[in-house]
Amino acid sequence: MTKNLVIVESPAKAKTIQKYLGKGYKVEASMGHIRDLPKSKMAIDIENNFTPKYMTIRGKTDLIKKIKKEVALSDRVILATDPDREGEAISWHLVEALKIPQEKTSRVVFNEITKDAIKTAIKNPRDIDYDLVNAQQARRVLDRIVGYSISPLLWRKIKKGLSAGRVQSVALKIICEREEEIEKFIPKEYWNITANILHLDSDMTFKAKFYGDETGKIDLNNQQETEKVLEVLKTATYSVAGVKKSNKKRYPTPPFITSTLQQEAARKLGFTSSRTMLVAQQLYEGVEIKGEGAVGLITYMRTDSIRIAAEAGAAARNYILGKWGKEYLPFKAREYKNKKNAQDAHEAIRPTVIAYDPEKIKSSLTNDQYKLYKLIWERFIASQMKEADVQSIVADIAADKYILKSYGSTVLFPGFTVLYTEGLDAVEDDDERQQLPNLKKGDDIKKKMLTHKQNFTKPPSRYTEATLIKTLEDLGIGRPSTYAPTIGIITARKYVEKEKKTLVPTELGRIVNSMMSENFKNIVDVTFTANMEQKLDSVEEGKADWVEIIREFYTPFAKVLDDAYKNVEHVKIKPEETDVVCELCGRNMVIRESKFGKFLACPGYPECKNTKPITNPIGVKCPKCGGEILEKKSQKGVRYFGCGNYPNCSYMSWNKPTNEKCPVCGDMLMLKSINKRITNTKVCRNDKCEFNNKKTSKKEG
Repeated sequence: MTKNLVIVESPAKAKTIQKYLGKGYKVEASMGHIRDLPKSKMAIDIENNFTPKYMTIRGKTDLIKKIKKEVALSDRVILATDPDREGEAISWHLVEALKIPQEKTSRVVFNEITKDAIKTAIKNPRDIDYDLVNAQQARRVLDRIVGYSISPLLWRKIKKGLSAGRVQSVALKIICEREEEIEKFIPKEYWNITANILHLDSDMTFKAKFYGDETGKIDLNNQQETEKVLEVLKTATYSVAGVKKSNKKRYPTPPFITSTLQQEAARKLGFTSSRTMLVAQQLYEGVEIKGEGAVGLITYMRTDSIRIAAEAGAAARNYILGKWGKEYLPFKAREYKNKKNAQDAHEAIRPTVIAYDPEKIKSSLTNDQYKLYKLIWERFIASQMKEADVQSIVADIAADKYILKSYGSTVLFPGFTVLYTEGLDAVEDDDERQQLPNLKKGDDIKKKMLTHKQNFTKPPSRYTEATLIKTLEDLGIGRPSTYAPTIGIITARKYVEKEKKTLVPTELGRIVNSMMSENFKNIVDVTFTANMEQKLDSVEEGKADWVEIIREFYTPFAKVLDDAYKNVEHVKIKPEETDVVCELCGRNMVIRESKFGKFLACPGYPECKNTKPITNPIGVKCPKCGGEILEKKSQKGVRYFGCGNYPNCSYMSWNKPTNEKCPVCGDMLMLKSINKRITNTKVCRNDKCEFNNKKTSKKEG
């Protein structure tokens, strides 16, 4: 008989925990939830206190039978699912589905999968926290009611396959409103004048930008105003009128929480939020490290807290002291304050063991795992380091009656920046980071060149995944576990498309948002949704009854829903017309969409059934026949490159052809495709060429 049965969600987590517990324990994986609401119907008994009707997930029957046998053979069943609402709910579902007797059931939680954390958790079991379970259940029921009530309305009034949701609808509204701002934006003209100036004492050249005069800043709004200033600047005598130096301290940012990890991974690594969370899950559950077996490398990755354990902070300080010395160590350990609405249920995201330097274990990690772990490790260590000292310099350059300003900065002490600097969505102005000579008032300087440029004010930027997550977090919309799925849903439903990493609403997305905004104002109202999140938090804290919260929402919602079914008119979506002419009937083809993606179709269907793929010329000639190479997509949506003369020419490649010639053999150089992504790695089309350094490129035909 197994003395102790431990149940977790995933095999990777089970393997890591089994290693730490050893004999007397058997660890099984439930493979996530084993019960859920059915997909075919709402499954919420509205009349009976909104009781959810759960069912066994298809394909889990044999797994449940297997775990039931293990339960019967065990003296004690330890539920060790993730330490959040979802994990608590999974433990509760396991008890219900497996009919585990209460007297032999215990629940343990840990923020990191390390030997000490697991042993401590096993020694401190507790009962299932039904406040956590009810909070998760309330969210599930609320989202099910919203989604399964409004989605059929969208199917009837717009098209089949659409969906609406509490958080996704707000996210879509935010994206659509930004697009409207961009479209309504009226650019304003302005001009810049820049002078290249020689400092005679040091023979250094630096830049200064036109500012105004002694009375203040002067805006140059057109060419005429600019040329008047230029006439003076061309013949003026230049001098250093004043220099202001100020020392500033730059402090490190806190360790990651879920939202900041997703934002920084997007900026620095180009990861989507779902990709970031997938890799973070792997790092948390355990990775095979050579010579050590499965090791959990980071703490739990769904958190809104920047708190860290004292022992983790002490370990970081010891590492800093040994690596960089005392001058890089603050007088006392850094502590960071959480936001007011943070649940603070877990620590910040940090490495579990500081000694696992990213470079030391790189060979045991996949490329994605290494990149994300390095980001987390460096951010955490940097968060405990000394601040940087920076001297900012602003020099006023007098030129007749006008003033130009020159900005520069000097790092006096790098502090934490020797290891880590936060990524930026926008590139800083290079002029403000320039190295200036040691300027003093009255120094001899000479104007070398004047340049002027016309500019126009720019509209607000479209949201990226990173900036949308930041906005949702700032508004109190959603929680750490919801950001990635929300973006995934609105993208999968074709409500938004990605354009150079920005989120752009589609025509379908605008129509859905318009219908939701006109008929379900509460659902898409930012304040209402944020307040609902707080109510769900109050259920978790044991301060509110989840059934009453749902009832309070449902009564007015049911009336609004009924009115919408009666009053909303059918919307017909016109397909986008192109300038591609159907060679069979002469009509302009339109863009249609299937489960495999977009394609061109004749609007004359069913009389004319002509269709063709959407192709994109890349400006490279086919190496076989000289035809135009086109970027195409396979039936499964995978990008490839093929000759436009197909079927007469069969050339295709997964790698992206370029116009560059191989320096070794003269054949075509290509950008290598890895895991469906085009990289910057160049390979020769000739597989046998030495340029490829014996690496095998993907075959082409």
